Amino acid sequence: MGAFDALLLLSFGGPERPDDVMPFLENVTRGRGVPRERLEAVAEHYYHLGGRSPINQCNRDMIAALNAELSARGRDLPIYFGNRNWYPLVADTVEQMYRDGHRRVLVFGTSAWGGYSGSAQYHEDIAGAVDELSRRIPGSAVDPMLLRKLPQFCAEPDFLDACANAVREAIESLPADPAPRVVFTAHSIPLDADRRYGPVIDGRGIYSRQVADASAAVAARLGIDDYDQVWQSRSGPPQVPWYEPDICDHLEALADGGGQSVVVFPIGFISDHVEVVWDLDNEAASLCAERGLGFVRAATVGTDPAFISLIADLSERYADGGGDLDAPGVGDNGHGS
Repeated sequence: MGAFDALLLLSFGGPERPDDVMPFLENVTRGRGVPRERLEAVAEHYYHLGGRSPINQCNRDMIAALNAELSARGRDLPIYFGNRNWYPLVADTVEQMYRDGHRRVLVFGTSAWGGYSGSAQYHEDIAGAVDELSRRIPGSAVDPMLLRKLPQFCAEPDFLDACANAVREAIESLPADPAPRVVFTAHSIPLDADRRYGPVIDGRGIYSRQVADASAAVAARLGIDDYDQVWQSRSGPPQVPWYEPDICDHLEALADGGGQSVVVFPIGFISDHVEVVWDLDNEAASLCAERGLGFVRAATVGTDPAFISLIADLSERYADGGGDLDAPGVGDNGHGS
């Protein structure tokens, strides 16, 4: 097995100026039949935040930290950045890597989870970029490129440690309440979509079970026996069942029950998206202020040293041609789950 000589950080993408917001949302929803008025409503969230998403800068910060970590380890592994839905688009980045002479590239997808959006869709992105490369550079079929996606990491100790660090710091910022209610949140998905990726246990697919298991593992690291795991960012027709309860509905119930304060941790996201900033820092925070419920949103883990160390560890695990090729999420040129 040959060594790999570059790393691609593959992410969701987001607009960085107001004129990009609607084209970005059209990319995200293409082929899904989402009404124009729904896109316009979501666009207002972006405009409220200055017409940009924080995610691209979060990824650049992560790349800078990872570059420093790999350099400190003596590992020469150039890092490239590509997105599914907005610039820099992954197909453009893969073409640039090829023109730069890279033929064996590791891919770190910015999702910890299994299931479609967390893993399988990243394989689709890779497969699409490889197909596009063959159209842009016909000779690439003779001198092919191999892109190997790194595994899911939701059960990796360093990921869970980084999550625990974020929650601990948030708890410590509430000195008036040394025991706030800890609430873990992740992006909701339709129940049927979750069940398509198994094995299905007690009616749940791999994504919802991994979120539950990771939340439990982080709580255990903090010595917390009683906590909540809820969902956010639901979209789609109301008749389609999605995972519940929604974060804001849950915060209302906590306030009704006499709760004093909450720490909300977006365990489902490794970086700030508009969905994190809007749903939690705006809607959830405003609700808590109205109800007199103390609120702190724990940071996402993106540049936590433990998390950066994990990405470096995963890269080194596979960089010299080793690593478990049967690990969940691993695959070559889009052939994986």
